[in-house]
Amino acid sequence: MIHIHDIIKKVARNHPEMDGSIIKEAYDYSAKVHEGIKWLSGKPSLTHSMAVADTLAEMNLDAVSVAAGLLHDVLEETDATLQELKVQFGEEISQLVSGVTRISALPLHTSNRAKQAENIRKMILAMANDIRVILIKLADRLVTMRIIRHFPRDTQKSISKETLDIYSPIAARLGIYWIKSELDLTAFRYVNPEAYKNIKARINKGLSEREKYVQTVKSLLYKELTERGLTCEVLGRYKNYYSIYTKMVDQNLPFEEIYDIIAFRVIVDTIPQCYEVLGHVHSFWKPIPKKFKDYIGFPKPNMYQSLHTTVIGPLKNRIEIQIRTHEMDKVAKSGIAAHWSYKEGNTADETVASQFSWIQNLVENQSSVQDPREFLENVRIDLFPDEVYVFTPNGEIKAIPKGATPVDFAYLIHSEVGNQCTGAKVDGRMVPLHHELVTGNMVEIITTKGHLPSKDWLKFVKTVKARSRIRQFIKAQDRERSLTLGRELCEKAFRKQRLNFNVLMKSEQMTEAASTFGFKDVEDLIASIGYGKITPLQLVRKFEPKPDQEESQAIIKTKEPARKKRDKSGVLVNGIDDMLIRFGKCCRPVPGDPIIGYITRGQGVTVHRTGCVNALGMNPERQIDVSWNEQTPGDYPVKINIMADDRVGLLADIAATISKQGPNILTADSTVRQNKSVDLFFTIVVKDTTQLESVLAALQRLKPVRSVRRLDT
Repeated sequence: MIHIHDIIKKVARNHPEMDGSIIKEAYDYSAKVHEGIKWLSGKPSLTHSMAVADTLAEMNLDAVSVAAGLLHDVLEETDATLQELKVQFGEEISQLVSGVTRISALPLHTSNRAKQAENIRKMILAMANDIRVILIKLADRLVTMRIIRHFPRDTQKSISKETLDIYSPIAARLGIYWIKSELDLTAFRYVNPEAYKNIKARINKGLSEREKYVQTVKSLLYKELTERGLTCEVLGRYKNYYSIYTKMVDQNLPFEEIYDIIAFRVIVDTIPQCYEVLGHVHSFWKPIPKKFKDYIGFPKPNMYQSLHTTVIGPLKNRIEIQIRTHEMDKVAKSGIAAHWSYKEGNTADETVASQFSWIQNLVENQSSVQDPREFLENVRIDLFPDEVYVFTPNGEIKAIPKGATPVDFAYLIHSEVGNQCTGAKVDGRMVPLHHELVTGNMVEIITTKGHLPSKDWLKFVKTVKARSRIRQFIKAQDRERSLTLGRELCEKAFRKQRLNFNVLMKSEQMTEAASTFGFKDVEDLIASIGYGKITPLQLVRKFEPKPDQEESQAIIKTKEPARKKRDKSGVLVNGIDDMLIRFGKCCRPVPGDPIIGYITRGQGVTVHRTGCVNALGMNPERQIDVSWNEQTPGDYPVKINIMADDRVGLLADIAATISKQGPNILTADSTVRQNKSVDLFFTIVVKDTTQLESVLAALQRLKPVRSVRRLDT
């Protein structure tokens, strides 16, 4: 049983200057608002918050982080409001809790790749704003995985898959390997139970012999090293089941050929002693070529440092040995949490922050990415870095992803170096630009002034920065082509009306026309015509002489239905006043959703949610900016799905809860499952996403309800 005083003591050990009263105050508030609420395990919901706070204390985090851990789910599970938290606990804690709540509401593992990309993007942004948000969420996920046996089977598998795909890699990227290891082991058990049981049975077979072997190797290592005058600690452990499984799959090996099931760790006081231990180990056990990694000289981006070597040990068995200092061992266990500290003014320690600049870089590199497939690929590259280390001609070390090329290296140095790259020397000899770099290479980039990037480079570059810079250049080229085409189309259209386009191009009237269409300048307007977003005829109409009364009435009559439709839709299309607006039935956008329009031949503009997978398959040149018209309220149908435990009166309670929030119910359907749970599907009419979120939050608070989600279709 976890007690609040024990948590406060743990925090005080690492932060003696801290004010423990904020943790006690957060505990009292959490206990009050959680009263009567229970988890699926049957235990009070407060015990979950306590376990999260205790985990954060174990991670050596500060009092503010631990207090936020106690409050991390109050916005999601109770009637507490963000304003209440701001008043009682201040801006810092309330923002942490709000950030964790937003992440918790994101279904990160979904078959809809566009939605997954959008949700992961939001999570990355939350990480960039304050790294403690993701540390609290990792603690929350760890505690959830410890009681996942109480969840329904479908939920067990989906949460476990999300854990392996998203949270475990983030824990590894942050260097918190003890959390990664536990998440991997538990999640693997539910994602692939057969493989889990198989590996567990094979490990347990002959377990007593292996235990003896571990003790033998530990004793030999300790004896050999202490006899040579080294003070050390020697540990032995079995590899994680999931780590063994991934190695079997990745390298297509049977279990019998996984030789490093057992790993040993030697911990010493200083860095010179690490290399001394390595020399001694290689002197009495034969090292295996290409199985040595020096993460002390070349630390991982998450600050992990250690020497790794694989040797032929006693009984001719392969064993992996890791050698590190006590400080390195601390970092290896806690990662960023071992060093993360906040100074006055809420600024992170500069040394630590620089080690995790990859988060900010990831955000910056994704800011211009629209394609969700491209975004997910970029995130995968950043979260799963299998790195090599190369040198500049000045001897500076650079870490780049495995498989990276001289072009990647050039963009890592500077964007202009990348753009003007025409050749490369690796270890003094010329190599093609698609040459794969390996650890230890000395790379020299040859540039030519005025040279431009090639579209073909996208076929082999590996880094996000190189990809994004090359794509930016290609977009700039497309704009130039669109400007040229737009001018040609306009000249023809204006000539038919006996108007001189080149003269009008420089007029004040053209500037006003650009503004009317919603563009910053005339060039943007002409490029848009080249893209096909606006027709030349629409622009010509701005320069036609005023028609007589009869013609005026005819024009009004033809335009009236479109204007009426646009106004009813509540959507503005870049200032264009003669566009027909429709909503995509595939994604059902609601005011507050990020939206995008697509020009449909003969059918005006179809409005989709930004991440709609159907819209993403359309020609990007038909894409047009749209926005919600806040002055034109409307009613918008949305489908929601509710999973709950079946009971008498459930449907009535849910309907009453929805109606209490204001929306009208259009349709309702339900399916009862064999496990006495029920799937309910409602189509409701809402005014905006704020009202929708209040409905979902109110439904989530009903005791029989397990989950509530908005459906895409």
